Formats: sequence, C-alpha cells, structure tokens
Amino acid sequence: MNIKFRLILMNFMQFFIWGSWLLTIGAYWFQNKHWTVEHFSIIFSTMGIASIFSPALTGIISDKFINAEKLYGIMHILGAIVLFSLPLVTNPITFFWVLLLNMFFYMPTLSLSITVAYSALKGGGKDVVKDYPPIRIWGTMGFIAALWVVSLTHNETSSNQFYIASFISLTLGLYSFTLPKCPPLLSKIKGQSLATRLGLNAFFLLKTPKFAIFFAFSLLLGAALQLTNAYGDTYLQDFAKVTAYQGLLAVKYPAIIMSISQVSETLFILAIPFFLRKFGIKYVMLISMLAWVLRFGLFGFGNPAEGLWMIILSCIIYGMAFDFFNISGSLFIETLAPAEIRGSAQGLFMMMVNGFGALGGSLISGIVIQKFFTHADQSKDWHGIWLAFAGYALVIAVIFPFVFRYKNTDLQHNNTLANIHGADSTNPAV
Repeated sequence: MNIKFRLILMNFMQFFIWGSWLLTIGAYWFQNKHWTVEHFSIIFSTMGIASIFSPALTGIISDKFINAEKLYGIMHILGAIVLFSLPLVTNPITFFWVLLLNMFFYMPTLSLSITVAYSALKGGGKDVVKDYPPIRIWGTMGFIAALWVVSLTHNETSSNQFYIASFISLTLGLYSFTLPKCPPLLSKIKGQSLATRLGLNAFFLLKTPKFAIFFAFSLLLGAALQLTNAYGDTYLQDFAKVTAYQGLLAVKYPAIIMSISQVSETLFILAIPFFLRKFGIKYVMLISMLAWVLRFGLFGFGNPAEGLWMIILSCIIYGMAFDFFNISGSLFIETLAPAEIRGSAQGLFMMMVNGFGALGGSLISGIVIQKFFTHADQSKDWHGIWLAFAGYALVIAVIFPFVFRYKNTDLQHNNTLANIHGADSTNPAV
C-alpha cells in the first residue's frame, strides 16, 4: 500500500477508538450508572493525569530506545485489554482507576501517531505541512464513524461502546507493526550530555521564549478543549426532561448532532496549510481562541427547537476551534524542534494540552459546575455553565496577542532551532 493510504488507515482507527466512547461516556455515566457530577469530573480528569506523564515518557523512549511504530502498537494492544474490562466495573472509584490505566496507554498514541506519520512522510520526501492535514482528516472521519455506529446502534448509554473501542484498538495495535520504521535517533548522537542520555532535551525548548509562551498558552487553552466533549452529549440528553423538547432530533440522537463538530473538522483541517502560510501560527491560534468563545456561547443560548441552529453553528465552529490549535500546534513543534527530539517534543506538547491543561479544566469545571450551576434537585444551569466557559476563553484570547510575539508566517522555512539561533541542532539546550 502507498504510504499515504497506510497513514490514513492508521489515523482512521486511532480516532475511531476515541470516538467510540469520548462523547458518550457522560451519557453512560449519568443516564446508565446515575453517578454524580463530582465523581465524573474526577473520572474525566484521567485523560489529563495520564497526559502529564505518559506522552513525555513514551516520547523519550521512542527517541532513544525503541521504534516509535512498535511502541505505538504495544500501547494500543494494552489499551484494548483495559477497555474490554471497563464494563465489568460497578462503582465510580474503581472506574476511575481502570479508565486512568487505559488513558496511560491511549494518550501517548496521539503524539506517537504524529511522530510516526511525520517520520514516514519526511522519509518519503513529502512536505508535512502540505501532506499531513489531508491524511489527518481521516482521523476525524474515524471519530465520526464511531459516533454514528454507537448512536445508530443505540449504545450511547450502553457498555457496548467500550467493547467496540477495544476491538478497534486491538486491530490497530497489530496493524502498527506493519507501518514504516521510525527508529530512535537521539541514541546515535555522539558526545551526549547527561540531559541527552536521559532523553530530557525537549524540556530545554522551554528556555526559548517563543516556546515557553507557546506551551503556556497551550496549557491554558487545553483546559477548554475537552469541556464540550465531557458535557456536550449529556447537555443535549438533559433537554429530554423538558416536555417541549422531548422526541426532537437533537434529543433523540445527541451523538449524531455532536458529530457535526467532527464533520466540520474535515473542512478546517484542509484549510490549515493556507492559514498558516497566510497568517502564521500566532493568528491561527488567536482565531482558535475566538472560535472557542463562540463555541461555548452558542451552546449557552441554543436549544433543540428554535435554537437548534445555534447548536449546529457551534458544532461547525468547533472544527476551527479544535484543529486550528491542535494540528497547527503539532506542525509548529515539528517544524521548529530538531528531528532528534521529535517524539519527546510532541509528547511535551501533549503534556501541556491534554495533561496539565485538560486536568486543570476537568477538575476546576467540575467544582465550578457543582458549586455555582447545580440546583438542589441536581439539574444543571447549562446556560450559565456555557457562558462561564465562553468568558474564560475570551480572557485568554484578549491576552494572547500581546504576549506571544512570534512573527514568522512561513513555517516551512524553519526546520530546526538551529536555523533560528545558529545553535548545534543536536543540542537544543544551547
């Protein structure tokens, strides 16, 4: 098979796994298990906890000790075993530990898949800025396909969603061993410093101002990235408790409505190379932040009847909000960081976004929702919840352009830190 098709298949399965349960676990939690929002905020924090440690650690391992595609396959096989066991759990505390273990295996595969794809494309003489986004689209298609499978089979509140994810995870794990080889490069460098021997070079990127600020805002925006994934489906499910909205499309098939967000991603992913070359990473990220304000705000004013257009528009805007930050950020890292620390640099980005950012967002949002937006009967003030999230994103968007001063609008001409600083590319600490 041609390399692009092989990477397309990898991306499709990568996000099919996540799409099988990420948006519907809230419905499973509240509608099936009837567990509390306090426990749910802790459960959803497993992604953040795992991302603080696991992506950076596996990035170091792939840079120094083992081929990235092999490590990628091992993580998916282990994840499949854990996902298969999730439906057996009968209390929220045990569920937390089992899901956390799954996240320790799954979250590193997000950055490892990028490492494998970029390595394979560069090895084949391809331009990652031009050729990766159309490949990544199929990850979004996989996410959409999973949502539709789970929704149309009426498994949004069922444990079957975890069995579906487990089967695809096992399939991808085995398939990964057939992918192009992505060997560790850092171990080949001679005269290594202690930091190099320990695989910690990527952390020296934080000494460079533009990287430090980039990672700081990655953390802050990362706190907002998963909020609609955590609460979006159950937000729509709650409209079924209102007589006027019962039986409406958005209430009957909330996962399908939410999947519009992923359909939108396919369009905005294709637009990323143009926007990066035209406006540069700074303004692409600013556009993303402003899109998050609209994403939350429209949810706050929408409803499944006359306000359905706001919910749909919010889902369309999600593609810009999510992709302009996540994928552009990974391209920014790939283009400016030395190839020898490709894996650990992507792992560091994942740590900030899905680690510290997502963990903080999950825990704080749970506390805020419970304290300020939960009524005595445990119903939620969704209008207030979404507007509070919109206000947070707006504050970040206002501050960002005054702090992040990176002006280069053509990422293709910046291949390593050495190009900018005149440093030895094997020693990013310089």
